[in-house]
Amino acid sequence: MIYKNPVRRGFYPDPSVIRVGDDYYMVNSSFQYFPCIPISHSKDMINWTTIGHAISDPSFLDLSDIKDSHGIWAPDIHYDETEQLFYITATLRLNDRPGENFPARCQLLMKSRKPEGPYSKPVKLPINAIDPSLFFDSDGKKYMITAKGAIAHELNKDCTKLIGEPRTVWAGTGERCSEGPHILKHGGYYYAYVAEGGTGYGHGINAARSKTLFGQYEECPYNPVMRQKDPEKPIQRAGHGKLIKDQNGKWWAYYLCGRRNGGNFTTLGRETALDPVRWTEDGWFLINEGHGPSETQTAPELDPCGGEDGNFFDGFTGSKFHPEWQFVRNPDYSAISLNGESPNHLRLYTVHGQMNKLAAKNILVHREAELSCCAETKLRFSPAEGTYAGLTCYYSTNTYIRFDVTKRNGKNVIELVTNRGGGETCEAERALSFDQLYLKVSVRGQSRRFLYSTDGCDYTELSEISPCTFLCDEGVPGDRKRHTGTMTGIFALADRDIRIPADFDYFKISVGV
Repeated sequence: MIYKNPVRRGFYPDPSVIRVGDDYYMVNSSFQYFPCIPISHSKDMINWTTIGHAISDPSFLDLSDIKDSHGIWAPDIHYDETEQLFYITATLRLNDRPGENFPARCQLLMKSRKPEGPYSKPVKLPINAIDPSLFFDSDGKKYMITAKGAIAHELNKDCTKLIGEPRTVWAGTGERCSEGPHILKHGGYYYAYVAEGGTGYGHGINAARSKTLFGQYEECPYNPVMRQKDPEKPIQRAGHGKLIKDQNGKWWAYYLCGRRNGGNFTTLGRETALDPVRWTEDGWFLINEGHGPSETQTAPELDPCGGEDGNFFDGFTGSKFHPEWQFVRNPDYSAISLNGESPNHLRLYTVHGQMNKLAAKNILVHREAELSCCAETKLRFSPAEGTYAGLTCYYSTNTYIRFDVTKRNGKNVIELVTNRGGGETCEAERALSFDQLYLKVSVRGQSRRFLYSTDGCDYTELSEISPCTFLCDEGVPGDRKRHTGTMTGIFALADRDIRIPADFDYFKISVGV
């Protein structure tokens, strides 16, 4: 069987994967999105399904004022067989405060008996660093490993407190942005490996080893063990990975990557790829023989299983949100009725806040997984002046498209508004009478066509936006932190404190159409 990279498609960066028996579990960064830290499951290492989140109780973590691409960074999942306990740790990246000397980061740690959770309320460990991973040594000592390079912080038995002072395990090769560290004990050596070169183009993985954890480390002669060296290849930004051994004794590496979309734009964000690992005769490891990320590869010899494929449909018939949904920051549940007040619908009441403000609530989004796709929804909404409900293609508070219904000068208006990093611009609008409205966006590479219908059969194009390069990490060069990916979803907002119901009958994404 042949598989295609990436295996976890769309905005799934900074992968950490473990195997427990015949089951595989993955966690990824979620930044400002809630619930936090998606947890995925697979049987065959290729096909993945979201089964939960590490933080799903909004009282556990308030992201309401967290800036774009801050929040939850680079989680790691660990399973202790003796305790039969799952651990997840991650960096909480707070907002910068110019002129103030304060820790901008701390590390979160939570536990559960079940991989999907629920997990305990996060313990905050006062480590002003990034990209934690856990390493439990054979002598019983437990460590949190953080960047820069690989720095070990000893933990107490239940991993709730720090012991002593941090010690550098390996400082890295000297390349810039030495991050994403992991420690692996194998064949009589401690292997330290880190992501270096920055998380954009030129990203990679370097390794070193030592006979003791804090001993003298020798650098791998095959470094970088992962890096894309051909700028024309479709898969770029390959690095920040973790090694894993399957139940057949073969080794693999999961790592982040980005697919090019018309030049050096990675609209879908950083994704998760998989390649085989070979241990050399002199005791080093190579990922994909050092050739960089593969586009296709021979799959592990495991029984195939189903998983998410980028297509998505939610008819809002249940009482809980589908686990693939994400809110932009913490939701306001008081303005949400899922299959309650309006049966078989999601009712979002308009809440005070504009999409370009951190205070905007209840923007509900789903990851785009392919460069060609179509998203659509059916809406019932009787707007008032200054209220908006509809469809959005969302990257951040200052880069998005909203395709919505509002009221202007006493008339219902359908409008298309962009924010390309410099404020909102109305690209097109049309006065329209309707009882129900179908909204659709058709995505082809960097082009997005926005269509509407009153009957769900005959669609009219309002406008096309092209190129949509502002909907990606590289799209606004002056915007310093852009680490996520394009999402598509629905919303109901208002420019004042007024609550009007917007009923969504369904939301659907179809890939490759």
